[in-house]
Amino acid sequence: MQHIDAWINVLRKRYDANPQHFRSERMCFLDHLFAQQWRFNFKDFKDSEPDQNGLGRRLPGGAWNYYAGTIPSFCQSNKVWGTDIDDIYAPVNFADTHWIAMWISIPKRHIVVFDSICSSISPEELDVVMEPFLYMVPYLLVECASSDEQRAQYSLEPFTYERPTNIPPARAGDCGVYTLKYIECHALGIEFSKKTLLRPTGRV
Repeated sequence: MQHIDAWINVLRKRYDANPQHFRSERMCFLDHLFAQQWRFNFKDFKDSEPDQNGLGRRLPGGAWNYYAGTIPSFCQSNKVWGTDIDDIYAPVNFADTHWIAMWISIPKRHIVVFDSICSSISPEELDVVMEPFLYMVPYLLVECASSDEQRAQYSLEPFTYERPTNIPPARAGDCGVYTLKYIECHALGIEFSKKTLLRPTGRV
């Protein structure tokens, strides 16, 4: 977990220092705790009673801080999801055995899952993993909107997601490295391939 977040922090610093090197200046990188907390707290969200507008549900702790770009404290962007941020990248851990990456596109209302070993998570299991993000990201955009005009731009309808199958496969144990390189390559606008992963020794 620590090595995953350490590399995410490196990406955050690189992006903060040189956003022009990346494919957009409207993106952010989240650590593994984001996905872990949102998955853990999704039942509370579902079980909480909404008001007549569908709002007032219980969001995970720290949700506002992610939304407003105030964390991590050492690299605050203060960029607001939807207003200043279109693309969100985050690593997701499954069952303490496998890593996948998420690219959340707010304008497209769609999430792309990068999974280097698709056999590690069945389609049914992946539906469960993704459900918190499909529902809580659009909800957060509506709930936290600063004005009625801004709120009208969004919808509580869940996002959609896909898991492409044309991804270079990883060997067991390499999925964490692949997850991080996918996030890095996609954010930089570089094609993700075996070439971008191999060191001179031919090893990942």
